[in-house]
Amino acid sequence: MDHFEIVDGELHAEQVPLSAIAREVGTPVYVYSRATLVRHAKVFREALSALPKVHIAFAVKSNPNLAVLRVLAREGYGADVVSEGEMNRALAAGIKPEDVVFSGVGKTRAELIAAVRAGIGQFNLESEEEGVELSEIAAALRTRATCTLRVNPDVDARTHAKISTGKAENKFGVAYDRASGIYARLSALPGLEMRGLAVHIGSQITDLEPSRQAFLKMGALMNALRVQGYTVSHMDLGGGLGVPYKAGDDLPTPADYGRMVSEVAQGWGVTLMFEPGRVITGNSGVLVTEVVRVKKGTGSPWVVVDAAMNDLARPAMYDAWHDFAAVRPGGETMTANIVGPICESSDTFALGREIDAVKAGDLAVFRTAGAYGATMANTYNSRPLVPEVMVDGERWAIVANRIEPATILAAEQVPDWLA
Repeated sequence: MDHFEIVDGELHAEQVPLSAIAREVGTPVYVYSRATLVRHAKVFREALSALPKVHIAFAVKSNPNLAVLRVLAREGYGADVVSEGEMNRALAAGIKPEDVVFSGVGKTRAELIAAVRAGIGQFNLESEEEGVELSEIAAALRTRATCTLRVNPDVDARTHAKISTGKAENKFGVAYDRASGIYARLSALPGLEMRGLAVHIGSQITDLEPSRQAFLKMGALMNALRVQGYTVSHMDLGGGLGVPYKAGDDLPTPADYGRMVSEVAQGWGVTLMFEPGRVITGNSGVLVTEVVRVKKGTGSPWVVVDAAMNDLARPAMYDAWHDFAAVRPGGETMTANIVGPICESSDTFALGREIDAVKAGDLAVFRTAGAYGATMANTYNSRPLVPEVMVDGERWAIVANRIEPATILAAEQVPDWLA
């Protein structure tokens, strides 16, 4: 459920008509619903209520907007970060350092130092080499870094190849059959406190069976380590639970996920850690766009909108579906191709899709755009960086300004030898 509904013939975000935001901010613009964020945060937490010890760290990469992070911080969420920039955003939003988990396969030395100094709660080590480097850093700073070892269980998440992270050929984590030896060696290093294991097999997971198989393998590894005398007090099960992008999609719910975890992890005696992202923010946002023109095609007409692949990259990158709807639907439909103005054929949102009938000047939205939307935006074709707005009941505010091409141009300079 989200809080984007038709009221008096117009699509609203909570109690605010989207046309009012578009009129003042312009288009394209991302609009987030605070009520939806809060609801999803509560639903996910309630789905895990049967588990004895739980830590939830929001996957910042899915939506790092400071206002979004502040909402989730107030809901008691920690943060899963993959860069120093994301760590600083989480801390600026009021998330406690001890509730921050630092993931990511390519943490630099500078990032490791910054995170140790910030006192973050957990490093998810992606390799033995990373652990050795972190050991040296922590020892030099006369402290200890709390860590888990991320393991690649070689399980296919059955999601898009570009967001699958748990197969042997993926870059993430250490090989399952090498994990026990690596954990033992890292446990002996100064400056490290190895307390558990981590796993994450992919994003937009629509079938719980692969996750179940991965978690069973992690449980077996945990037991083997304990038999050898090593401490495993925390198990980070990652995130990746999918959301319905297409009307009518039937996906596992957070409650389904919670029941599966409860069955698999019964008797583990650990703090279970989770890193939800898309399932919290996906349906909390829409991208509002204006129809530039409708032009004839050899088959279906081309609906050209002012949003483009630089504003919403998922369709171009992953052939992803986003429902497209008129802000003021008239009841009629049309079959059309929806495209943006970028000089690339990949700037295509949909082909031959039945949509609300629209014409030049009409407003429309791409739904389920609250995750991996604005965070992946760029300024290709020297276009502005898309702004973001948050709605709270009857009020709304700009939470990220549109960055105009002139501002970006002003940051560039021509060297003297080209003058």
